[in-house]
Amino acid sequence: MLTSFFDLESISPLWLQSAAVAIWVLLMLFAAWLVNRFANKDPEIVRKIVHIGTGNVILLAWWLDIPASVGITASIVASTITLLSYRFPILPGINSVGRKSFGTFFYAVSIGILIAWFWTQQQPQYAVLGVLVMTWGDGFAALIGQRFGQHKYRIFDRQKSWEGSLTMTVVSFVITSLILVSVQGNLWQSWLISLTVALVATCLEVFSFLGIDNLTVPLGSAALAFVLSQFLY
Repeated sequence: MLTSFFDLESISPLWLQSAAVAIWVLLMLFAAWLVNRFANKDPEIVRKIVHIGTGNVILLAWWLDIPASVGITASIVASTITLLSYRFPILPGINSVGRKSFGTFFYAVSIGILIAWFWTQQQPQYAVLGVLVMTWGDGFAALIGQRFGQHKYRIFDRQKSWEGSLTMTVVSFVITSLILVSVQGNLWQSWLISLTVALVATCLEVFSFLGIDNLTVPLGSAALAFVLSQFLY
């Protein structure tokens, strides 16, 4: 298991572990500010930098074996800040005041739910899987779809692209298979579960609205991988 490979719990006190996570998040926010200030004024690019960058904090929490209480508390704080940011310009460039999406709020909530769910069961890999499918799959699907999506389709008055949806499927499959193979081994069950999760995650992303895919995709992906693993392994 990856935690045994890194095995940093015995040498890193809790405050140092938490500081490592906080520093990573601050670095991602600083990178987004730099891009917004000097390189690219597109708010969607800035949001995706934060979306993809901060989501990887779940890997640090896994490798450093940070307690569930710390992750849940951080999720509550982040959720509160993001809710306020929809009303006040607390996170300019990440949320727009009056923006018709609660994606950032759902993003923070989903991380807290997954940590509370799987950390307490000593199965953190499923929480990591769910968050990273959202982080990388959904993040790259949006970027690829907006820049290279030539073949459009509509779902519930929302325009999507086949290029973006295919990106979501491929990235979700890669993320899921890497995690399951690293934990469960290179077995046919790992690949079958990965393919199933990738397809379902893509459907959840396609049929979601108002940013709720940041809740349905991670929770659905993690829950499906967990249930299938219990049944197939």
